[in-house]
Amino acid sequence: MNGYKSYKLSWGSHSLSLGNRTCIMGILNVTPDSFSDGGLFFSCDAAVAHGEKLAEAGADIIDIGGESTRPFSESVSIEEEGRRVLPVIEKLAKRVSIPISIDTTKASIAREAIESGASIINDISAMYSDPDMMGIAAKYGVPVVIMHMKGAPKTMQVSPHYDHLIEEIKEFLEKAIYRAEKNGIARSKIIIDPGIGFGKTVEHNLLIIKYLYKFKTLNNPILIGPSRKSFIRNILEGSHDGDAMLEMPELETGTQAVIAAAVLNGAHIVRVHDVAKARSTLELIDSIRSVRYDKS
Repeated sequence: MNGYKSYKLSWGSHSLSLGNRTCIMGILNVTPDSFSDGGLFFSCDAAVAHGEKLAEAGADIIDIGGESTRPFSESVSIEEEGRRVLPVIEKLAKRVSIPISIDTTKASIAREAIESGASIINDISAMYSDPDMMGIAAKYGVPVVIMHMKGAPKTMQVSPHYDHLIEEIKEFLEKAIYRAEKNGIARSKIIIDPGIGFGKTVEHNLLIIKYLYKFKTLNNPILIGPSRKSFIRNILEGSHDGDAMLEMPELETGTQAVIAAAVLNGAHIVRVHDVAKARSTLELIDSIRSVRYDKS
């Protein structure tokens, strides 16, 4: 193990202890075109029902997004994104007690989501995409996830290059943290995400997972989202067809392997599609991570 820092996030009626037990952020995509589950929960009722299932399976947070961020994806309008996510958040917030996260880069969507019942902002642009996002986060006093991404979803996987991968991502996150604090967001409410799959090659993703512990010097909880990402498929698929691989159990097995490695290297929160499988994995990994050897 490479050391493990504990944190406590408290805001409103919610609190998260990020230490001995790894927290699970369950993914709820309200989109027709997500790379892993597009269209499955596109209707409001289906999305709310799935959100309840995620909570029952052991999710600590439900992350709701209405715009696909898969490689080469196009953005959607504010109106369309709001139409997708706001009714789901409003209904689900009345049925689950765990915090709901809004996965968006648009400040107006974040504001309306919070007013509808969300209480975390997950911004893949690290609040650079919309200059008003930091003001919303500061005003409502909610935790924010700031993520590293090289480029934008439409272009991020076009030959991404780094001279010093870990150092460059750390520097980006450090500057984003400083900028957030200068704009009124408490350091204690900032979660960092190195951005697996966002402007990274297969090797970049593997290096981030292997050296995730190097991000602990930033002194913020670490979130990682490897679930069903293409680098896992690329490693495992071999002779399998890439699209068919999405339906194969090997993909979820690979996800659980990456989750285990990430947590052993310092991840506090894992963002996943299959909460039940992740909970079983984490019960074992957290037990291994926390056991102490007494030489006496």
